[in-house]
Amino acid sequence: MRVLIVEDDARISDFLQRALKSEGHNTVAAKDGHSGLELAGNGDFDLILLDLMLPGLSGLEVCQALRMRRVDVPVIMLTALDTAEDTVRGLRMGADDYITKPFDLDELLARIEAVGRRTRTTNDADQVLRAGEVVFDLRSMAVTFRKEPVECTAKELAVLELLMSDPERLLSRERILNNIWGVDKDPLTNVVDVYISKLRKKLSSPDGPPFIETVRGLGYRINQSLE
Repeated sequence: MRVLIVEDDARISDFLQRALKSEGHNTVAAKDGHSGLELAGNGDFDLILLDLMLPGLSGLEVCQALRMRRVDVPVIMLTALDTAEDTVRGLRMGADDYITKPFDLDELLARIEAVGRRTRTTNDADQVLRAGEVVFDLRSMAVTFRKEPVECTAKELAVLELLMSDPERLLSRERILNNIWGVDKDPLTNVVDVYISKLRKKLSSPDGPPFIETVRGLGYRINQSLE
């Protein structure tokens, strides 16, 4: 994913760039509203992280200008202001999501992934996820394993989509919890482990490797040995 970061605080901008690059994203940074607007209008970005309080043009003005120019790149606004009025104003200007400072990195990454899924192109090829012998049709929410239909619950489908949307990415339990259940900590229920176990049983062959692999102490991803 190519991400434009429009943030005038050098420490926050540097932190975001390093964090996103460690997740495999490419980043470009701007320090004020005018340069952010120019880059956003001319660059080919998948996402914009846009600070609300910027020199020159505010984040709201940048977002509004982008939407008026029919630039439909997803925008997540970053701000220290957290009133309902501020949130509503940002969303009305065309922002796709809103996160307040100071923010938790895992929460921000979860928001980025969620916005990416919501704004996924409608191209048919992007609506069918494949990994090994598992096929997930996002249009019909149908899953097959070895061409046989597999019944999955809504939560199982949500976990599966999260993993299959970027099969090489390692997802921590906290990231999965935040994306699917909207919480940062598991209240001792091991809910993520339970759902991963259910999906493994449904989507792995008895004589083959597990469909979802565990990287001890780090999280889960689609088994990289699958062809």
